[in-house]
Amino acid sequence: MEKEIIEQTIKSLERNHFEVYFANDRQEAKNIFFNEIFDKIKPTTISWGDSETMKATGILPEIEQHPECILIRTFQDGYSRAQKTYWRRQALHADLFVSGTNALTCNGQLVNVDMVGNRVAGITFGPEHVVLFIGTNKITDNLEKAMERIRTIAAPLNAIRHPHLHTPCQKTQTCMNCQSTDRLCNTWTITEKSFPQKRIKIILINEPLGL
Repeated sequence: MEKEIIEQTIKSLERNHFEVYFANDRQEAKNIFFNEIFDKIKPTTISWGDSETMKATGILPEIEQHPECILIRTFQDGYSRAQKTYWRRQALHADLFVSGTNALTCNGQLVNVDMVGNRVAGITFGPEHVVLFIGTNKITDNLEKAMERIRTIAAPLNAIRHPHLHTPCQKTQTCMNCQSTDRLCNTWTITEKSFPQKRIKIILINEPLGL
C-alpha cells in the first residue's frame, strides 16, 4: 500500500473522530494495544468479534493472562445457539470490545457486513471502548469499492472458512445475493464517524491481514 494513501486514510479517520494508531507489523500492533490502550483504559470486562486480523496479532492468549479481566466468550465450542445468543448480548455490556473491519475507505469510513449482527452491534453501540485491528489491505478508494471488496473477497472467504454453512459464494467465490438460510451478508453497516469521539480506536497495521 502506498504511503500517501495510508497517510490520507489516517488523516480522514482522525477527522472522523476515530483514535488512530499506526503499526508497521502485527507485533507492533500488539505492543500498541497493551502499552498504549489496554493499560490506559484498564477494562474489567472484555469481549471480541470474529476477526482473523485480531487473531493474527496474538492478543487473546495474553488477555487471558490477566486475572482481573472477565472474558465474555461468545465462540466456545459446544455452545448451543441459545448460549451463543445470550453471551453475544452480554458482550454489548463489555468495557472493551475488540474486532476488525471488512473494509475501510480513504475517506475514513468503516464498512462491515454480518450474518448475526453481534459484531457490527458491538462496534456501533454498547461497549465503552472498541479497538479494531485493520490491515492496510482493507483500504479502498470509496464506499462502492469497499462494498465490492466485501462481496468479492471478504464475504466469500468468510463463508469458505465455515464449511458447515452452505452458500453459493463458497463455490463461486463472489456474492450471489443468495436466499440461503446460511447467508452471511444480512446486516450492512457504514460507520462514518466515531461517537463519542475516540470511542472507536483503530490500529492500522502495514501488513495484508485478515479476509
